[in-house]
Formats: sequence, structure tokens, C-alpha cells
Amino acid sequence: MSDTRRDDAIDDPDDGWFPESVAAAYDDPEGANTPEVVNPAVDLLADLADGGPVLELAIGTGRIAVPLAARGLRVSGIELSKAMASRIGGKPGGEHIDVTIGDMTSTRVPGEFSLVYLVFNTIANVTTQDGQVDVFRNAAAHLRPGGLFLVEVGIPDLRRMPPGQDTVPFTVAPDDGGGYIGFDRYDVATQLFTSNHVTVTPEGGRFRVVPFRYAWSAEMDLMARIAGMRLKHRWADWDRSRFEHESTKQVSVWEKV
Repeated sequence: MSDTRRDDAIDDPDDGWFPESVAAAYDDPEGANTPEVVNPAVDLLADLADGGPVLELAIGTGRIAVPLAARGLRVSGIELSKAMASRIGGKPGGEHIDVTIGDMTSTRVPGEFSLVYLVFNTIANVTTQDGQVDVFRNAAAHLRPGGLFLVEVGIPDLRRMPPGQDTVPFTVAPDDGGGYIGFDRYDVATQLFTSNHVTVTPEGGRFRVVPFRYAWSAEMDLMARIAGMRLKHRWADWDRSRFEHESTKQVSVWEKV
């Protein structure tokens, strides 16, 4: 994802990696915000919700939650960044979404939910295995028996690296007087990686680094078992296409037992 940081914003360190400088441009109508990306996700989530209520972990600016609530579902959310969450109420219907500011590894909200979901690689923003296990445990604690936990996350691009290489570019977008380059750097010994964003304009340049931790499908299945859940579905995308060895991401669903 390209760097949408706004340099003139004032950032609160409590907002983590998604402060005002990121939140200010997060809803730009491109990339992950296009109807072609959002609508299939909302369609599948609405179907899995079975009438709701539903809870989104790391709800962000409501990119998915707001259109999901427009389907008639009661939607709640947990979000660490106040800057991101402040955008939800200004969207049509966003005032009906209950958002709790907190860490998705531990923050609890009242009620039991039919569906808890976590999209757009956000599980990888938790950069320890223990923390990711805590996300699964927290999701399970919010679910009613038989409820579902969905995670959308990319598959690491390790197969694209020859021996001795640790970097994989994902975007090179030259422009008049500048451009943008995005690349990931992997440490296969720790499963940590960084997403690196270099933006150059006639006024200058900026370099932003965001840390992540990748986890394989089998590892997340074990996290789910620790939390009292079992795998129900694993797809390659929101269209329920088959997950295969060439898949670049997964949409996985676990059921609370």
C-alpha cells in the first residue's frame, strides 16, 4: 500500500503507526477504498454475520464497518488510533457504530457477537507471536458459541527472494519530478518484516517504515486452537476462491467451539 502520510499533521504518539498524518489521507478514493475492493469484503462479511451483531478489530476509519452497518447489521469496533476512529462518525451512518479506543489484544467490549473480523493485513501489525495469540483469544472471548472469527492477511513473498536477498519491491511508481517506491524487507529467522515507503516530490522526500510480523496459515490455525476455535473456511480472496500454493493472500475463518 502506498504511503499516504500527510507531513503537516500533528501526530499523537498514542495513536501508534496510524496517527493523524496517516489518518488524514487514509480514505483517499483509490487502492483499498475502491468499490471493487470494499464491496466483495462487505458481501462476504454480511453473509457470515448471520444477522449479527459483529465486531471489527482495528476498525480504522470505518472503511468496511460503515458499509457493513448500512446492510442493517449492528457493528462495533475496537481501534487503537483516535485519529483513525474520529473519521467514522462523520460518514453516513457512522454515528450508529460503537467504537472503543484500545488495543485489540486485550480491550473488551460488552456483548456476544456472531462474527469478529480483522482485515487488510492488520494481524501482522502485532509484531510478537504472543501478541497475535492474544488477538485470537480476545476475538474468541467476544464470540458466542458457534461464532466466527475472520482474518484477511497476505502471504509473505519469500518465494520471490533468491538466496542472500532480503528485500522484495511491491510498487514502483515514477512521476514527473518524483515518484513512489514501496518494498518489504524480511528477516526469515524472526518472521519480522518492515514495509518501507519512499516518496519523492519536487519539494523533497520522505521515508516511512512500518514493522510487521508474518504468520503462516498453520501457525494461525494453532493460535485459533489455543483460543478454543477451529478452522472452518480458508479462501484465496473475498470471492471464496480456492486457497492454493500460488495464492497471494488468505481469508480464513475459524469457528468458536
